[in-house]
Amino acid sequence: MFPYVLYIFLLIELLVISYLDIKYKKIANLWSLLNIVIFILCLFIYSDIYEFSLETFFYPLAWLMVGFFLFAVKIMGGGDSKFLFSFFLLIPENYHEPFFMELIYSTVVVGLFLLIFNTLRKFDTLKVALVTRDISQVKSIYGTKFSFAPVIALSWMIFGWEIRSILKF
Repeated sequence: MFPYVLYIFLLIELLVISYLDIKYKKIANLWSLLNIVIFILCLFIYSDIYEFSLETFFYPLAWLMVGFFLFAVKIMGGGDSKFLFSFFLLIPENYHEPFFMELIYSTVVVGLFLLIFNTLRKFDTLKVALVTRDISQVKSIYGTKFSFAPVIALSWMIFGWEIRSILKF
């Protein structure tokens, strides 16, 4: 069982954050704090679905640690990892793994699309860079970060479609 109101709220939140992430390339800490406050409220409002246990924090804390590593190696922004930490708190624990899998699939599909798109768009530049062994030129073709919030939103929509029969009004 998944609270319908919470699913819709998170969808709207993700759409807003996606817009802001694309526009400003930054996710404000306010969103993570808001999610943590809502999680605390959910512990009381939906006590049959949410519980304060170690299992509840496994995926969120894993995201925080992995996100810190990805931030340190300049793959993911710090706001993305903090947001995913707080976002996973709002997903009932038994849905962490299914949503995580959707997030992985969406990330791979979007990443491959961007890889192919950038390769085709700058093929001539890439060819010259490879022949001259100019690694900095290759990095300039592929090295830009993309906004991750839209990928999270896409994953959330696909996940919502998969769980539509168990959303609780």
